[in-house]
Amino acid sequence: MSNRPYDTIEPRRAAFIGLGVMGHPMAGHLARAGHAVTVYNRTAAKAAAWVSEYGGDRGRAAATPREAAAGADIVCACVGNDDDLRSVTTGEHGAFAGMAPGAVFVDHTTASATVARELHAAAQARGLHFIDAPVSGGQAGAVNGTLTVMCGGDAQPFERMQPVALHFARAVTRLGGSGSGQLAKMVNQICIAGLVQGLAEALAFGKRAGLDMQQVLDVIGKGAAQSWQMDNRGKTMLEGRFDFGFAVDRMRKDLGLLLDEGRRNGAQLPVTALVDQLYAELQAQGGGRWDTSSLMRRLQPG
Repeated sequence: MSNRPYDTIEPRRAAFIGLGVMGHPMAGHLARAGHAVTVYNRTAAKAAAWVSEYGGDRGRAAATPREAAAGADIVCACVGNDDDLRSVTTGEHGAFAGMAPGAVFVDHTTASATVARELHAAAQARGLHFIDAPVSGGQAGAVNGTLTVMCGGDAQPFERMQPVALHFARAVTRLGGSGSGQLAKMVNQICIAGLVQGLAEALAFGKRAGLDMQQVLDVIGKGAAQSWQMDNRGKTMLEGRFDFGFAVDRMRKDLGLLLDEGRRNGAQLPVTALVDQLYAELQAQGGGRWDTSSLMRRLQPG
């Protein structure tokens, strides 16, 4: 158990649905903080592995989302996309069917604002609460408990889920009504897409110019060009290493969501649309599992 001030909150009955590279450690932080956590994963072996690592007397696995959610105050999910989210929330075996009135469903999936609003309404019809709460910080942030969580939904259930989410995050912020968290995550991904492409072009340019780019990064990283991407990916991009978590396939899913939203709200996203197509080229080269910094690969093959 950590010594964060909010770890003094009364232990809750929680559920966590989806134990991928993000959900597995996120659920683990809840169990280590003393909450009773029931987990569900479509692949049962992953749930069994989680119980083996974190279970003890504080964690167990369930056979369905409904069973996992039964009796829980807070039900968290981190799954793949809109359809996956619908499949674990609605229907006879979905989490909503097992949740007691007043319980809060917290969705950490990067999904559309449309599905967030849809499920918010469906939850309300059952006397439940729904918070869309996508995260930023990647696998390392999930493991280290330093994620940033962007939330949309009603204020009262947000205040109930915030101290729980702070076990795996350094910031949990409500940005408005239902869908606002997903829209904020889209803003985040727009920024990242442009930054990574700009960094890739800069590195390729500098190498062709004959500069010592390791030295250049050290210098410009102390000025206005500094960014998280430069600090954490610049040198590995120069080395041709692209195995740092957040994959091109996942980024394209996210960019597709935000480009659809841009078409709906009239936003102009020319740079983002271009970067999406550059990522499509990497997928065609077999690079769907490379991380997002692999945009460098297009400019410096091999």
